[in-house]
Amino acid sequence: MKNYETVFILNPVLSEDQMKDTVEKFVKVLKNAKANVINVEHWGLRKLAYPIQRKSTGFYNLIEFSAAPEVVNLLETEFRRDESVMRFLTVTLDKYALQFNERRRKGEFNKKDKESRKPAKKTEEEFAE
Repeated sequence: MKNYETVFILNPVLSEDQMKDTVEKFVKVLKNAKANVINVEHWGLRKLAYPIQRKSTGFYNLIEFSAAPEVVNLLETEFRRDESVMRFLTVTLDKYALQFNERRRKGEFNKKDKESRKPAKKTEEEFAE
């Protein structure tokens, strides 16, 4: 079994509940195909880099899973059948991407943590001392 990560954009016209139901539908497709779903993230409503289907925003979602290669074709077929999916991309994860994702899930790359680790900038008065 290989490790995969898929990011897909859902139509912004959907309500929050409809969006979550759609994501759950894709998770069920993976589980029915005996895939191991590792992580599901809802990135929320974000602005698109360019209009897709005359929409400038979309609900971004990420699913990280491990499965046989045939499962990816099944999942992507379901993406194509669902009209609420505007775009999708599935990639195979190598060992470095797996390590990065594991660290990201633990929260090592949070911006708030970085701010607390940065040394405070000195003001002009402190330099004068």
